[in-house]
Amino acid sequence: MSDLYARYQRLAFDRPSPGVLRVSMNNPERLNAADAVMHAELAEIWRDVDRDDAVRAVILTGTGKAFSAGGDFAMIEQITQDFDARARVLKEAREIVYNLINCSKPVVSAMRGPAVGAGLVCGLLADISIATPEAKIIDGHTRLGVAAGDHAAIVWPLLCGMAKAKYYLLLCEPLTGAEAERIGLISLLAPDDQLDAKAEEIAARLAAGAQSAIRWTKYALNNWLRSAGPTFDASLALEMLGFTGPEAREGLASHREKRPPRFP
Repeated sequence: MSDLYARYQRLAFDRPSPGVLRVSMNNPERLNAADAVMHAELAEIWRDVDRDDAVRAVILTGTGKAFSAGGDFAMIEQITQDFDARARVLKEAREIVYNLINCSKPVVSAMRGPAVGAGLVCGLLADISIATPEAKIIDGHTRLGVAAGDHAAIVWPLLCGMAKAKYYLLLCEPLTGAEAERIGLISLLAPDDQLDAKAEEIAARLAAGAQSAIRWTKYALNNWLRSAGPTFDASLALEMLGFTGPEAREGLASHREKRPPRFP
């Protein structure tokens, strides 16, 4: 693997076929939860992919039996207590979204197990998203006591419609992969034992295609997402505001204590 990726600690890399880079979120002891290191790396990786001339398509997945189990509790606690941490995470969260949207290379996500938090951001903003029928997709923001800010407002209404988006986001209702595919939130389903092969097949087809045509088509389609940028920016700012309040503190405590929240 080139020196371009040598500095990454929570992302692992391999090249399953010519022109295809597979990026694996790699924190398996925590079900690939996004700690502070991974969160920063998910913001940076799309710039490096974009400048790597050897990459024509990307697969994003998780190591082991999980895609990503959401935000690390230690990072969340720091956000609630420290302004500098909150400002840093806001910047990174914005860059995860916009850097992926602006990355010229097509991205395929392959989701199994839990798909939550920053990992889910990338999984649903991928150009082609694939999940197993049993995958568990959750936008857990309101259960944590903050606005759904890290990607939901920019893409969920476009993918599955406002009515479904509000139902799942306001209630933090989990979706299986099968239900996500049914409502249009993801592109495709694949059985667990075929998920990786399906992602590799699609990525290889993209890598073998007309590169300028594919990249310019992605750019043009993603103007729908760019047009929703002000909505996303507002939702992210409101999420960060929420981390300063009592609902976020109670939401975090209830997760740690494995009990229902008692919001003030």
